[in-house]
Amino acid sequence: MKKLLLVLLVVTLASFLFVGCLPTTPTEGEGEGEGEAEPAVTVAIGDSVVLVGKTYVKCGSHSVTVTFAEPVVGNVAANITDCSGSYKGTAVVLFPDADHKVWTGSGTFGSGADSTECCASYVQIVSGECLAEICVEFPVIVDKAPPFAQIKVTADECDCDSQVIVHFDSTTASSDCADAADCCGDDCSGLASWAIDIYNTNPFDVCCDIPCVEPIASCSGVGCAIDCDTACLPTPLSVATGAPSDGYYFVVTTLLDEVGNKTRYYAKILLDNALVIAAKASSTAVNVTTTEYAQNKTVGGGTASASNPYVCTDFVGTTGIDWSAVAYHYGNCSDTGDNILDI
Repeated sequence: MKKLLLVLLVVTLASFLFVGCLPTTPTEGEGEGEGEAEPAVTVAIGDSVVLVGKTYVKCGSHSVTVTFAEPVVGNVAANITDCSGSYKGTAVVLFPDADHKVWTGSGTFGSGADSTECCASYVQIVSGECLAEICVEFPVIVDKAPPFAQIKVTADECDCDSQVIVHFDSTTASSDCADAADCCGDDCSGLASWAIDIYNTNPFDVCCDIPCVEPIASCSGVGCAIDCDTACLPTPLSVATGAPSDGYYFVVTTLLDEVGNKTRYYAKILLDNALVIAAKASSTAVNVTTTEYAQNKTVGGGTASASNPYVCTDFVGTTGIDWSAVAYHYGNCSDTGDNILDI
């Protein structure tokens, strides 16, 4: 059988599939434009997303599935080029189903010495008996960039005595050459969602990654800017229950971008009687003393390695990181990653 030639590639946004078509010849008696519908050939990449007509995947291994309308004689292969955009690439072996119509394999996206945090690779599909020519080629953007935000913490007085309402808001940065911009986002696929959880005890005391206790307050949203207002939170002098004895609440902020890259920030905020007095005396929100902590704890508390990375914090602090307890914000205005302790 002659090699199958894939001549048309259409991106179907609803299903994140790349669709090609094989030409057909009108049957006898059919005029021009009256032929049967062209059978589709689809290429699907696992966990990919389509944003404004561009396909994104998270750096790492993803499935590649090619489906033909007719059985393929010979082999089918996919090639993923280095993320620098070169054509050296890494071959992906595809295995057929019983009918030789669906071919599936798994390839790594984001390889290449020159790859950046937001680079593009080409996926090339070849099929037939000799695999001599590239039949389909399309770009995929590989997102290695983590999302980021710098979040200011302020408070207002509450109707209840010795309680305050806490505000978490992403900050802005400006320069002489540009308008003010949110210190919030992602330098590749974009910030998809954020969540802020507040605890009255250390949520990672005997665990990591997934907190062991329920938060006493939470809020979440999508995209930028970050804007979170809590209900009234008690201070140590409040008659309401749940306030930590020293006034320090634990805050865990989680950011996710469109392909699943995650950033976490960890902080303690001090809600004490002095804050209540300051909030009552002020017509605007007052700053909340905030201490930021590094991501420096592994699951089980063992030594960190590439296979056992830091995924949470001990809320103790790390020598050498210049974070001040008198700051009123936490996080970063870019994806520097300096909140994660190096392995």
